[in-house]
Amino acid sequence: MSDKELRPRSDKQSIDEFIHQVRTLPTHSGGQGRLIFALDATASREATWDQACHLQSELFMATRDLGGLAIQLCYYRGFGEFKATGFVTETGQLLTLMNRVSCLGGRTQISRVLAHAVKETRAEAVKAVVFIGDCCEEPVDDLCHTAGELGMLRTPVFMFHEGNDAHARAVFKQVSKLSGGAYAPFDRASPQVLRDLMAAVAVYASGGTKALGDFSSRSSEEVKRLTRQIR
Repeated sequence: MSDKELRPRSDKQSIDEFIHQVRTLPTHSGGQGRLIFALDATASREATWDQACHLQSELFMATRDLGGLAIQLCYYRGFGEFKATGFVTETGQLLTLMNRVSCLGGRTQISRVLAHAVKETRAEAVKAVVFIGDCCEEPVDDLCHTAGELGMLRTPVFMFHEGNDAHARAVFKQVSKLSGGAYAPFDRASPQVLRDLMAAVAVYASGGTKALGDFSSRSSEEVKRLTRQIR
């Protein structure tokens, strides 16, 4: 992999690319969609866990007029601990579930997140997977294989990357590409960036690309500007 491929891109470039990728995803019918909200709950994420708890409300709020979402919380932490809740349809329910979780040191288990997403969408379609994490400590080929399977199942994975770990960035980009999703970086100093992007994915999961276009017309100036560039 060349130095150029590992060189960090500006937030503007990354968000522009992300919005473009979401905009070109396949359309699907409206109505309540199922979305998996997966989080790295290892010790390195503790500083931003509260932020993630607050931002999850955006997933529900952005889709209230589109039939809403059913969201399942998944997380991993500690020594091989992986949890997946049932699907909930209200922000208060999801916030209650998240408030019961504390971060605990351990290795990443992204492979279990992806395998779980395959299992869930084979049982009943999952419109999108949102993952928030900061690193990757697993074999890349295994992750890419499962991501490709999700791509065949038309379940895109949206990888939100906290921090600037170059290896994680490269892996997260491959996972998102193979699944048909998108990658976007963020940091704790730019919560609005993550909020807008998460809302965009929620709107896509609930109403497809047409709904995403309608959402952008009512969103922030930054999202409006980026959406105009890709129309």
